[in-house]
Amino acid sequence: MLSSLPTVVFIPGLLNDEKLWQHQANVLSQQTQVIIADLSKDDNLSAMAQRILQQAPEKFALVGLSMGGYVAFELLRQAPERVIKLALFDTSARPDSITSAKHRQATINSIQMGKFMGVTNKLLPQIIHPSRVHDPIGEEIKAMAQRLGGHTFLNQQKAILGRIDSRPFLANIHIPTLVAVGENDLVTPVKLAQEMHEGIPNSHLHIFKHCGHLPPLECPEETTAVLQHWLAS
Repeated sequence: MLSSLPTVVFIPGLLNDEKLWQHQANVLSQQTQVIIADLSKDDNLSAMAQRILQQAPEKFALVGLSMGGYVAFELLRQAPERVIKLALFDTSARPDSITSAKHRQATINSIQMGKFMGVTNKLLPQIIHPSRVHDPIGEEIKAMAQRLGGHTFLNQQKAILGRIDSRPFLANIHIPTLVAVGENDLVTPVKLAQEMHEGIPNSHLHIFKHCGHLPPLECPEETTAVLQHWLAS
């Protein structure tokens, strides 16, 4: 018998699929409905958000990680009345810096030439805590990237490059909001989570110790417990 908890919509990050949220979905699906969004079909945040809204119920709780956070901000701009709780994991309200935008455009150009390497062993220490690089989650991260492939990576990079500055929007978020980040995240560091936490009224900040950019995989039990508390509070 499912509880009265709201439906939870999970949004993965760049080159992540449903495996990112598997532990959380397995546990929470015993208490409520769970939907994991697919970000592989569109090349802009607006279309990604619209696709999720078409799939989701009238009211739902929203969880986004990294690129999923960018989609969550866009979804809130499109239909703020439908989201009743928000959780932002290892993401940022900022747009790309000039340097980051140039690097991302170079990546797009490379992919268009057919150069897709997926997630390499060399890249893994930039994504997860160094102590976990040789754990099974490292292989799962690489497998997710290969499943999604170069075409999806190209679309997602275009979508990220086109995002706007969400910092002016933060003060308009008045739903219960969790901001969470790994203390060793090199992709979206703690200072970016703190910026969102300070900008969103009455938000709660959670920092995962000894964790990089992907707490749902690196700290699955803790991530699930934090989300359960967020949903029930």
